[in-house]
Amino acid sequence: MVERVPASFSPARIRAAFLRRSALVRCCFLLVVAAIVVGLAGCARSEDTRTTVRFWVMGYEGEVVAKMLPEFERQHPDIHVDLQIVPWLSAHEKLLTAFAGESLPDVSPIGNTWIPEFAALGALDPLDDRIAATPGFDQADFFPGVWDTGVIDGRAYAVPWYVETRLPFYRRDMLAKAGVKTLPTRWDEWRVALRKVKQVAGEGNYSILLPLNEFEPLLSLAVQQPEPLLRDGGRYGNFRSEGFRQSLGFYKEMFDQGWAPVVTNNQISNVWDEFGKGFYSFYISGPWNIAKFKERLPAAQQDDWMTMPLPGPTGPGASLANGTSFVVFKDSPNKEAAWKLIAWLSSPKVQAEFHALTGDLPPRRSPWLTPALAEDPYAKAFREQLERAVSTPKVPEWERIATEMRLVGEQVANGRVTVDQAVEELDRRADRILEKRRWMLDQADKAGAAP
Repeated sequence: MVERVPASFSPARIRAAFLRRSALVRCCFLLVVAAIVVGLAGCARSEDTRTTVRFWVMGYEGEVVAKMLPEFERQHPDIHVDLQIVPWLSAHEKLLTAFAGESLPDVSPIGNTWIPEFAALGALDPLDDRIAATPGFDQADFFPGVWDTGVIDGRAYAVPWYVETRLPFYRRDMLAKAGVKTLPTRWDEWRVALRKVKQVAGEGNYSILLPLNEFEPLLSLAVQQPEPLLRDGGRYGNFRSEGFRQSLGFYKEMFDQGWAPVVTNNQISNVWDEFGKGFYSFYISGPWNIAKFKERLPAAQQDDWMTMPLPGPTGPGASLANGTSFVVFKDSPNKEAAWKLIAWLSSPKVQAEFHALTGDLPPRRSPWLTPALAEDPYAKAFREQLERAVSTPKVPEWERIATEMRLVGEQVANGRVTVDQAVEELDRRADRILEKRRWMLDQADKAGAAP
């Protein structure tokens, strides 16, 4: 017997019910999608009201500044900062690649020795008008030599963020043992101190460490002379000048007299432990080693070391104005917002906070009045040294020339070449590196002289 299907479940009715339900589902689905789209559109409209500043920062400082940016965005609700942290080892190449691909960020801190290169490429936006138009932006508060690193051909292309200069860390107890009662301020006084320390240092120990894999110790001596390291507008080397000869001669003397070991940093266990052991009593280095010596030396030796300004040929000497500076890239569509970020990060209060988080030295004087810096005995010499900090030659080729200085300096320290041979060789190498620069400048001069 065949069971009959109720009329209410006839195929026609089933199809009709199915169609009604499908239409209802589609309608509900479209309403949900519409609501989501409207919501997203509302969010997009909210985001679009802010200017997004693309900000590249190198190394550990990027991690620190990431913690500070929420306060900037709170004070500037119309600006959003898109931060990208870039490793230092790849930063230079990444910036050049971005320049070639027209994808540079709006703003970035770059190494002070990179500023001439990117200015020559036409990648940087001059900042003079923005600096002059910003209330409270006190250019005179910056250390003059540090500020000068960002000035190319009379125009400011960069604002210093943090500064690194070099000066001697020294063993106070060893100087006292050697009978050195007054810190040397001139080279002749330093010679006496180096000789006396060597006499009491013990067998196999020395007075000073000048690592042969670093160009900074020799360069720190060279910048104390009045003659520039390059001449004729950066067209030729000037290493045969009398001033550089004297600097290289003093450098050589420290090895010849046995005051400095003929080694690289890689040939000793590490600079901190060897300093504590008395392997050397003077070490020319930067502010990052304040924290390192506090960390690596035992508590019993924390009173045994200190920092001092660099002695000069006839009095307190100059030193390097290294570090990083903010630049705004020329193709940035958000220059005004990028400058607001620079101005905020450059303010004394923010710089003092940044120092507290990183230990990096502020490039302007007013943050040094805060207790963290004013009452730090190890930072005092750096504060004094920064008043005499000077920029290195402002040519894109400078880092290559500095590398040649290190290589030739190593030959001098090992007694393979004399001072006279070394300065002639350095000029030859520098002139070869600067050949393209000379041609470009000569072409520019000819074009300018054409009627």
